[in-house]
Amino acid sequence: MNDALEARVTELEIRLTHMDDTVEVLNQTVIAQNEQIERLQQQLSLLEKKLKATQENNIALESEETPPPHY
Repeated sequence: MNDALEARVTELEIRLTHMDDTVEVLNQTVIAQNEQIERLQQQLSLLEKKLKATQENNIALESEETPPPHY
């Protein structure tokens, strides 16, 4: 190979190595974000259940209701 071609191949190899590193960093970021999304979904689900339970507990039976003042 001539020197110019060798230099181009070397440059491409260097770029490929950098791209491989970038892809790995991005992959790890996606994995971490996915884990975070799963945790947030679990927390949201738990909060929804707690909210529903709280709302159900706040509803009094008709027999427990105080009649309005005009009765």
